[in-house]
Amino acid sequence: MSFQFARTRPSRRPSLTPMIDVVFLLLVFFMLAARFGQDGALPLSLSGSGGTYSGPPRLVDVLPEGQRLNGQAGEVAEIVARLNDLTDRPDDTIVLRGVDGASLQRLVTLMSALEQAGFTHLVLVE
Repeated sequence: MSFQFARTRPSRRPSLTPMIDVVFLLLVFFMLAARFGQDGALPLSLSGSGGTYSGPPRLVDVLPEGQRLNGQAGEVAEIVARLNDLTDRPDDTIVLRGVDGASLQRLVTLMSALEQAGFTHLVLVE
């Protein structure tokens, strides 16, 4: 009597189709999820020509830990209130200067506050 083993089956290669499907689903998910946040934009006009400037100085320095208006430190609300006293019209020029080490977020926060207060002519200098 002879003993026989079952015939060996050729090994199957695993299908890559489910893995590719998952990768595409993840790709679509992250592409859509990346656009859910609404990007904000601040209008900032850049001009190479010097315009006329009138009135008292209105220089706002953006520091790493705060901000100064004409050399006097203050919170954002104080800066906006003092700028209201220094301007005659909302389109008067306000000069913003970022000091070394100041974060861009601090500058954007200040610009947003000035925009909400009605100031329309902000000049960013180096």
